[in-house]
Amino acid sequence: MRKFDPWPIFFRREWNRNWPFLVGFAITGTIITKFSLGLTEEDAKNSPFVQRHKK
Repeated sequence: MRKFDPWPIFFRREWNRNWPFLVGFAITGTIITKFSLGLTEEDAKNSPFVQRHKK
C-alpha cells in the first residue's frame, strides 16, 4: 500500500491562497529593477537624496 503524500495537496491549497501576493511581488520587483537600472551617474549627482546620504 502506498503512503499518503500530503505535499501536492498542501502546495495546491497554498498556491490558491498566495498567488496574488506572489504575482504582485514579482511585478513590483520588476518595476523597481527596471527603474533602478535606468538611473545614470548624472541622475545620482543631481539627486537631493543621494547628496544628503553621501558618505
